[in-house]
Amino acid sequence: MRTASFAGPYKAPPMSLLAMEPLRAVFDFAAAKLGSRAEPVGDGHAVIVFPGLGGAPFTTSHLRGFLKDCGFDAHCWGRGINTGPDGDFDAWLAGLEADVRAHHERSGRKVSLLGWSLGGIYARELAKRCPGCVRQVITLGTPFASMRGATHAETVYRLLNGDTSQLTPALEARLRECPPVPTTSVYSRTDGVVCWRGCLEKRSATSESVEVAASHLGMVTHPEVMRVIVNRLAQPEGTWKRYRRRRLPH
Repeated sequence: MRTASFAGPYKAPPMSLLAMEPLRAVFDFAAAKLGSRAEPVGDGHAVIVFPGLGGAPFTTSHLRGFLKDCGFDAHCWGRGINTGPDGDFDAWLAGLEADVRAHHERSGRKVSLLGWSLGGIYARELAKRCPGCVRQVITLGTPFASMRGATHAETVYRLLNGDTSQLTPALEARLRECPPVPTTSVYSRTDGVVCWRGCLEKRSATSESVEVAASHLGMVTHPEVMRVIVNRLAQPEGTWKRYRRRRLPH
């Protein structure tokens, strides 16, 4: 499967934003250390975290640690560095699906799936394959609606994986479809890696798009993103409502 997916009018972010990504990510991480305060609001249900393209487990370790401190049973996806699907996409997804089903069977509770960038594609597709096991999906900077020519990640994908032969119009259409479970797409208009418009999910009774001010590389540490994630995960199962930002007192 290739990272490019949907042909459309969208363009990749300006090179100026891309160039600023590493520095902005450092600031986002620093802000997380200073401004992210864990609150014990979790109910202990399992949350599987999928890293972005080229991401090793350590890239989501801060996020997983924060979620554990908030009372959630956060897990790494368990596949090491995310170099993209290995071999046939659906056959490869079957292995990840088995993991989701195993977490569900062990706990007797539905599992939340949290995916960053390309990892969000996995989360969305897994929720479509086993919706009875999935409580909700949250994606961070995942351009499921348009990646062809609208991201700066395609070259990296080719270097890591090289297999760009599997994408078809049918698969493109499938990836655009919203999972049949509550779904939140977190995006940033100043994302330097992917076009933010490609991250917009159609609004419905069980789906939403939430804007933040994070960099793409800083999505997994930015304090505002952390607040959104925890707010979404803390909702009692079966009572999902769209995100509402807290109003600051006058």
